[in-house]
Amino acid sequence: MKRLYYDIEKCMACKTCEIACCVGHSLSKDLLKAIFEEPLSLPRIKIKEKDNLPHPMSCRHCDEPRCVKACMTGCLTKDKKTGLVLIDKDRCVGCWMCVMVCPYAAIRPNQKTKIPVRCDMCKDLDMPQCVKSCPTGAIIWLEETALPVGTVSVRANTSNSKGTVPRQDKD
Repeated sequence: MKRLYYDIEKCMACKTCEIACCVGHSLSKDLLKAIFEEPLSLPRIKIKEKDNLPHPMSCRHCDEPRCVKACMTGCLTKDKKTGLVLIDKDRCVGCWMCVMVCPYAAIRPNQKTKIPVRCDMCKDLDMPQCVKSCPTGAIIWLEETALPVGTVSVRANTSNSKGTVPRQDKD
């Protein structure tokens, strides 16, 4: 399965990925029109700073997602085929349990729609908008098995000083 990875040494915190994400999830898919839409599209990726380094933050689509277990309506599910954590917006009641239990703070509440804002890896496209838009190539879209050594993954079970790294299967 393809996953998002981040090379935090290349990230300039320009937030182009945030803008591309907002536009990609807007009704119009047009920047000039999207800024006037109601409800306003919010980014599913956020650039946060830690130790004077920018860190792109988005849903990691965990192997055992706490958000799915905490969801009282069952609107969050883990797709076994794609590995994505998906939301059924019609079933969500805006309780924010998913927001509270996410250990990565990758899910945010949208106060206007009462639906959590989280990355869906642009599931209907060949490549996520953030990857296409990143001017430095800091956001990488590739097969999990092709991960270059030292690259930071959005999907993790362990952590180190540079962020998160993917699970290492034992032989």
